[in-house]
Amino acid sequence: MTGSKSEQQDGVALSSDSLAAFISVKGAELQSLRTRDGVDYLWAGEPSWPKHSPLLFPIVGRLAQDRYDYRGHSYAMTKHGFARDSLFSIVEASPHSARFALRASDATRAVFPFEFLLEVEFTLDGPRLDIRHSVTNLGDADMHFSIGAHPAFRWPLGDAAKAKSRINFERHEPAPIRKLTGGLLGRMKDSPVEGRTLPLREELFADDAIIFDTLASKSLVYCCGSGRSVQIAWEGFQHLGLWSKPGADFLCIEPWHGYDSPVGFAGQLDEKPGIAHARPGETRDFTLRIEID
Repeated sequence: MTGSKSEQQDGVALSSDSLAAFISVKGAELQSLRTRDGVDYLWAGEPSWPKHSPLLFPIVGRLAQDRYDYRGHSYAMTKHGFARDSLFSIVEASPHSARFALRASDATRAVFPFEFLLEVEFTLDGPRLDIRHSVTNLGDADMHFSIGAHPAFRWPLGDAAKAKSRINFERHEPAPIRKLTGGLLGRMKDSPVEGRTLPLREELFADDAIIFDTLASKSLVYCCGSGRSVQIAWEGFQHLGLWSKPGADFLCIEPWHGYDSPVGFAGQLDEKPGIAHARPGETRDFTLRIEID
């Protein structure tokens, strides 16, 4: 492992010929993604939402009453799980890449009764950042989990008006979206996507996130009419959340595998809609690519 002592304590700084990034050991969270001309495409973690790009594991969203049942036991877990607040170890680091790891511990077993290894590898290559999330089941029984990325990009990018912003999906997205009811997956609504294009406006998020639980695309382009754009592609993730707080200048574009518990769901963890499964010894990979234009 390379890197200065201060980097190893707080996180790792990466750079390419086009971008510079910083990843914190707390939550293995990407905290900045800055171009050579000094423009940071990520939200700065301002008071209205003091995060940048939290990692969601081993659940995405909220559980009913913040609890779930599994094999005769009931476990408490708050929204989005514990990874975002956990200290990861730096496994290796170079000027262009870094890998972070979180292993099961007594603290995690108290709320998530599985032996796991969660690794997050960041690699900068020119204008592109690749993030690989690897979840390994170290136990002797099947493991059930969800995982999600939660990067918050500035909205708008550059000096364009918010109203000129849009998302262009890889494919048509005609399926209904889901909205939250009391923090849980609730009613369906007609898709706001017009063919492949979603015009962005604050009213979309007046009552929290919009959730694509039936998703055709594996990539999208976020653009704001300013000449700046972000291309995002993913593998392994099956769902997508979009979220902002009205009045705040960020847009979260969140590939997920899993989502909030549906209203009325009373099953076991392994029966939860959207849940991922890993056999003993199996590693599941979930990749995210962010390319700045």
